Amino acid sequence: LDEVYVATDDKRIFQAVQAFSGRVIMTSSSHRSGTDRCAEAMTKIPDQDFDVVINIQGDEPFVEASQLQSLMACFDKEDTQIATLVKPFSKDDGCKVLANPNSPKVVLNLQGEALYFSRSVVPYLRNIPQEEWLDHHVFYKHIGIYAYRKDVLKQLATLEPTPLEKAESLEQLRWIENNYRIQTAVTYVENVAVDTPEDLDLCLTELARRK
Repeated sequence: LDEVYVATDDKRIFQAVQAFSGRVIMTSSSHRSGTDRCAEAMTKIPDQDFDVVINIQGDEPFVEASQLQSLMACFDKEDTQIATLVKPFSKDDGCKVLANPNSPKVVLNLQGEALYFSRSVVPYLRNIPQEEWLDHHVFYKHIGIYAYRKDVLKQLATLEPTPLEKAESLEQLRWIENNYRIQTAVTYVENVAVDTPEDLDLCLTELARRK
């Protein structure tokens, strides 16, 4: 990436980034989402000579360079407004992993754009036992990394919460409900995201392994 900033509302994080001479921006504590925080941080960047902003969320500590490159490639299409990553569930994941509500699923159209995100398993495979679903269909897991064109990010920050967003607690549904298109890129990298205390333990183990 050309430049990387940490956007935070916590003085401890601000000071920690300053301690290793990183770029850091203090933002409001009232933001409803990471997207809103990115939108504010973007306005505080002195040099605005960029077209796309990538939001690497703090709960995705092991993002791979290949994933960022896949996201950036989505903007080779001039009409891409927003981009995000998806990963196919494998047959080895099993029904329990597929049904985990902390791992949102996404349904794609034929152009690879997101039709819907859900904490439930979608689509429902009629007349097939649930334990066999992964044998008959490719289900996609959403990887919570976003990229936005600069002007689109400004617009997203002005949108009010929507019914589907409130129901699923997934901010990207607000964008779909307002007719924004979300292009996806497929990744096969398995990210360890921090959604629960158990996830944090896994991340600490992975960090120790990488050291």
